[in-house]
Amino acid sequence: MTALVATTLTVAQPAAAEPESLTVDFGATTGDFRGGATGTLYGFGDEGAPTQALINGAHITNSSQKPPFGTQHPSGDILKVEDGFFAKHGEELAIYIQDHYPDWPYHRGVRVGDVRTYDQATGEYVEEPNGVWDYLEVVELMVEVVATQSDHPEEYLFIPFNEPDGIWYQNWPNLRDTFLSDWKAVHDKIQEVYARHGLAPARIGGPGDARWQPERSRDFLTFAKQNDVLPDVFIWHELGIENLATFRSHFADYRALERELGVAPIHVNITEYGMLRDMGVPGQLIQWFSMFEDAKVDSQTAYWNYAGNFSDNSARPNGANGGWWMFKWYGDLAGSQTVRVTPPELDVADTLQGIGAIDAANRRATVLYGGTDSDVRLDLRGLSPAVFGQTVDVEVREVTLTGAEGLAGTPRVVHAVDGARVAKNGTLDLTVPTYDRYAAYQVVVTPAQDRTVAVDPVWTTSIEAEDTSITAARTYAQDPQGNGGWKFLASGGEDVGSFNQPTSAADWTVTVPRTGTYRLQVIGATPGKPGRHALFVDGAHRDDIQYTADLALTDTARWQYRGSTEVAVELSKGTHVLSVRASRDGSQVLPNSDITLDKFVLTDVTDGEPTTYPASTLRYYGGAGLSWQSGTRGFGAVTGKGQRADAYVTAMETGYYDVAVEYHTAGASDLRLELGDRVLADVRVPNGGHRRTTVRAHLNEGINELELRSARGARVKSVTVTRAAEGDVAASTFEAEDLTLRGDAAVVSLDPSSGTNASGSKYVGWVGQGNGNHIAVPRGAGFDTPGDYDVVVHYANAETSGQHDYNPQVVDRQVVVTEGDDAAPVGSAYFRYTYSWHSFWQRTIPVTLTTGTGELRLGNPTAWAPDIDRVSVAPLVVGTPTTTRVR
Repeated sequence: MTALVATTLTVAQPAAAEPESLTVDFGATTGDFRGGATGTLYGFGDEGAPTQALINGAHITNSSQKPPFGTQHPSGDILKVEDGFFAKHGEELAIYIQDHYPDWPYHRGVRVGDVRTYDQATGEYVEEPNGVWDYLEVVELMVEVVATQSDHPEEYLFIPFNEPDGIWYQNWPNLRDTFLSDWKAVHDKIQEVYARHGLAPARIGGPGDARWQPERSRDFLTFAKQNDVLPDVFIWHELGIENLATFRSHFADYRALERELGVAPIHVNITEYGMLRDMGVPGQLIQWFSMFEDAKVDSQTAYWNYAGNFSDNSARPNGANGGWWMFKWYGDLAGSQTVRVTPPELDVADTLQGIGAIDAANRRATVLYGGTDSDVRLDLRGLSPAVFGQTVDVEVREVTLTGAEGLAGTPRVVHAVDGARVAKNGTLDLTVPTYDRYAAYQVVVTPAQDRTVAVDPVWTTSIEAEDTSITAARTYAQDPQGNGGWKFLASGGEDVGSFNQPTSAADWTVTVPRTGTYRLQVIGATPGKPGRHALFVDGAHRDDIQYTADLALTDTARWQYRGSTEVAVELSKGTHVLSVRASRDGSQVLPNSDITLDKFVLTDVTDGEPTTYPASTLRYYGGAGLSWQSGTRGFGAVTGKGQRADAYVTAMETGYYDVAVEYHTAGASDLRLELGDRVLADVRVPNGGHRRTTVRAHLNEGINELELRSARGARVKSVTVTRAAEGDVAASTFEAEDLTLRGDAAVVSLDPSSGTNASGSKYVGWVGQGNGNHIAVPRGAGFDTPGDYDVVVHYANAETSGQHDYNPQVVDRQVVVTEGDDAAPVGSAYFRYTYSWHSFWQRTIPVTLTTGTGELRLGNPTAWAPDIDRVSVAPLVVGTPTTTRVR
């Protein structure tokens, strides 16, 4: 009996897996950081979709979009997105010229002939041949528009053919000569147009095959060299699961082919990579990033859904998901040198991989890694005493999978070593616990700083839905290699579905450290309609959980395309049983409660969830950088005109936050803090010392871009952002149905059984499509003076246009804000797709008002605006910034 019990216990409690090792040698550099792996195909929809904060924070350097007035997709016009793309980090914007055509594959998959005559002045055509290949006329038309209407024509890359091995030129033995002749024709035509306008030679990319094609590539390069029509960028796609194992060999074969043919190295862009399963998943993205960064190529996430969300790597109109933070971390390496990283296995799909980089000027070393379920032993080498000294600080941040539309807050420090001793040979070993294979980690190593390095103090805990006590529901395994990668992944590899009975419930026990307010975040998939669950605490109904809709237009998205919802709950110190249920009373299910549950996260927000962004994590420009002077070791030195430090801070909900900057000045100085391009604080300090400047500012749900400047010099220790909910009384909120409606704008009532999150189950529709059809917001206390304000619009937009095999053809609708009788806009924004006309999100429009009495009018003179549920008008800043001495 004793032996039997012992054996049973051994089987039930298997030994933990040994940590996997990742060796990073900071003394073995591999070249300048390229940073091209976060490119996107159709990552941009219309201006402001994504928002500028998301674009800049993700550090997007390259993207491919549709040509001007292209009809393949309803959004993504290159001229509409170029200003946002080039605002900070954009380097090369590519055009898929064939996306001029509305159908997929282009022209029904058959090479277009000569059946039309185009008017190059207007773009109009008649169905008559004219002896000129139709597509050549299209190319000329598109290039002419870019040459004459773009503000950045010399930063464009023209891609004449997309996947020619599958579209128009499939049969290589029979169509080889046709393709090569066509390539030369379009290449010459593009250059002809640019020369006509006195522009530098245009940049052209190709051939653009759907996969690495050795034979086709050989023929193409041979012909292109002989005819002086070599591409400026060589392009192919790496889309499948197996490409994580084969890309390096493909790239090596390509470089060997160049050498064999005597072709000088051509820059490579893998303009489509990854599968549905990879998007928004930090532990998957790092595997792709590491390959492409090793090769120093550019690359773009594939376009599997719709334009405007970085290929499912952002959440909601202005939010980060886990994938966005992976983009951001990768972009933070700009200015560094990459170093040699040795994973346990190379060229094996779905394994631990990483990127290492050293920024010697700022004395900062970084490792990004992910892709394993095991804990990770970091074998750090080459930590030079000349750069790091003998003692270093180490911070490890973690970002987990939150789903495509699930908000991911600022990654927290989950492991820290304050004053770690580096061995004499420059080595340091560190073992970091791993959440799961879909999580990723950022490790920052610096010399010892003049601040305490510690694990994030805000209490939080999480549990996978499948690990709760499940009633009348079912756990589903989500194989990461299932359906050929044509699926979305679940945190922990499983989720809970069939949650559709009156008794369906997920229960778990949690012990909270104190009495206070906690944010419960539920990550799950609400297919196509908004829905509700009931939240019980210790057996008593406490609140309803309101979900917004998620993508469900395709079978691969339904039940798998996950978002998040957040609800505040008051808990007393101690142990509680939390329960998410499909019914309040156990007999009738709530509307659309059949929701797939993936994960629950509980966070203490009693004190406003203070989140600190230390100087070691900021981005520096214009000569600004980390200072290592005694007393300000590890502070960010920002001195003089043109120098700047950027922070990307999270607001988990729209409202007021206290933004506090700690800094040191050597004497009388200044500090300027801007939110985007609007000033939050511009302070003067009379003498030197350590100070904290705090401003109460209105931040938007998701990512907010803060820029710090100092003309006379400041050393910034940190930026801390704390929710100040008591400040929300400064915002004026109106139900749309209670406002003045003009023209066709009208109130629409919804049946509560729709599950809608529209307040009062009402909204206003038929806004726009003419200046007269608008909503008028009267001026009143709180916004009766000129100045900077945020107009927060709760909206629904489920418009689609056209059909596509797998891309939901979503339309971004625009709201234009005017003041009084002046028709000139004081602000405008495009509003992303919300998946259902009954599902409402929020989008903020920054406005600068010039009067104190002119009503605000929300409409759209040329197209429909989204449906509007409610509107808030909030001053950008309330009160006067305060500056106090510290220590």
